[in-house]
Amino acid sequence: MGQFFIISPDIDEKFHLPQVYPLCGGENISPMLEWGNIPQETKSLAITMFDPDAPTDHGWWHWMIVNIPTNIKKLPRNAGNPTSEFFDIGIQTMNDYGEIGYGGPCPPPGPAHRYIITVYALKIPGFNVNREINPQILNENIQKYAIDSASIVGLYKRGWE
Repeated sequence: MGQFFIISPDIDEKFHLPQVYPLCGGENISPMLEWGNIPQETKSLAITMFDPDAPTDHGWWHWMIVNIPTNIKKLPRNAGNPTSEFFDIGIQTMNDYGEIGYGGPCPPPGPAHRYIITVYALKIPGFNVNREINPQILNENIQKYAIDSASIVGLYKRGWE
């Protein structure tokens, strides 16, 4: 079996305007994601999108999804939108904007920020969580049960529109 991976045709090192949060002029459309070669012992998957460069003491959580079944291998564009027919593939929870689902990049003016999208292979079938769980706490639990992970990194800064 090959190495666990995640790819996105929507991120070519940069996030583009459709994926950007509305306050920065975007449409807040989550990128298409595809992954493969998950470890055989995987019971469920989780996806996070994190900005470690945010000017906070804990970074910024843009997207959290848990309880994704192992037979799911991709998310289409805009799956992070609560009105999407794909929103309930897994459980999408609160981001640091205080919203459920995807919240795109919108860094303060200055240098580009890194946005790390990670898919986790978990050794448990899922979490019993409500959608309002604090993303930092949910991430700690994801880390606790992760068997393996794969990440991609996109950059975004204001003015790249």
